[in-house]
Amino acid sequence: MKNKQHRFHALTVGVFLLTFCVNAHAQSIARVGILAGGSRAANKNRIDAFRQGLRDLGYTEGKNLIIEERWAEGNINRLGPLALELAQLNVKTILSAGPTVTRSLKEANVTIPIVMGFDDDPVGSRFIASLAQPGGNITGLSTLSPGLSGKQVEILKDILPRLSRLAVFGSMSHPGTAQSLNEAERAAAGLGLQSKYFNMESLADIQPTFENARQGRADAVVVLTSVLTNSNRKSIAEAANKNRLPAIYYTAEWTEVGGLLTYGASYPDLFRRAATYVDKILKGAKPADLPVEQPTKFEFIVNLKAAKQIGLAIPPNVLARADRVIR
Repeated sequence: MKNKQHRFHALTVGVFLLTFCVNAHAQSIARVGILAGGSRAANKNRIDAFRQGLRDLGYTEGKNLIIEERWAEGNINRLGPLALELAQLNVKTILSAGPTVTRSLKEANVTIPIVMGFDDDPVGSRFIASLAQPGGNITGLSTLSPGLSGKQVEILKDILPRLSRLAVFGSMSHPGTAQSLNEAERAAAGLGLQSKYFNMESLADIQPTFENARQGRADAVVVLTSVLTNSNRKSIAEAANKNRLPAIYYTAEWTEVGGLLTYGASYPDLFRRAATYVDKILKGAKPADLPVEQPTKFEFIVNLKAAKQIGLAIPPNVLARADRVIR
């Protein structure tokens, strides 16, 4: 009888210890969400950089980290339901892959800490109270995109001294577009240029927009960031080259798919730095107390293959300023 009781006691203790160990292991695994408006392919470089940032901080997927990814595949109407889906998975924090995503998370009243991989103007979009003191449950990185669009106009003028009519492509459904457009228009006016904005909200708008720009005798194009433009980089760059329209974009990824020029913050660098925010939040920090950081790395890239395709000569003084030249 005593032996049976002893075996039962040992079995009970064993089950208890096993359950304790399993629960402790489960609690030691951090569950993080990623929400993006585009596809995994369109965001690969950024998400790879984010994952590398987490690895550098000691996280290993499957060991002490689980990443739940949700992709809207260009359909921003899916973002709200996907945001709620992530919230129900009890993730500790969500990486927002862009302003449209952040707005969807905010509108869905998601209270989980949100880390912005980038945002054009988080204060202007009312996602945070200020860069120094975000308040609420949102923090992360800002691209300062509104200020950059003016610089992009200046670069086009340096390359095209006879530039007189400028087209600006963007999506008004994207938070920050109004600010970026205002900056581009101010820069254009300061250089004596006429500028016209063309709104694109779907894939079907891309080709007609280029046709309308050509009919309006546009000399060059500034393409602003949005879910639509980011998800269709190759199609837009090809259309610009086909229409022989010099165009400047906002990330290095554009020149990698045939775009002529890019000037802007390094998005992979921003997403790598976003991992530090996730790490701090997982260790107990509150988003309200984590100041939003600004870009520290900018890139100006020239694609001479695209320039040759559209018959454009890039002045030597502009090439000398480029961080990278694709030949």
